[in-house]
Amino acid sequence: MALLGMRTVMVAVLGIVLALVSVLGLSQPARALEVGDTAPDFRLPSTSGTDMGLSDFAGKKWVFLEFYALDFQPA
Repeated sequence: MALLGMRTVMVAVLGIVLALVSVLGLSQPARALEVGDTAPDFRLPSTSGTDMGLSDFAGKKWVFLEFYALDFQPA
């Protein structure tokens, strides 16, 4: 019974913390990039299983990024 009470208290505390973070705005909202802006660094898994980041291509003349979300979606 004490475990159920402790779990309820922990869920309530977590909810309060999440509510405070959302109200206080501790996270920065995403903003759109404009033409000519420097792209933010990010890391994603590659097809070979290693992580690749945008910073891995620093100093290259051209870097082509292509994002397509609907590639494998049924038509």
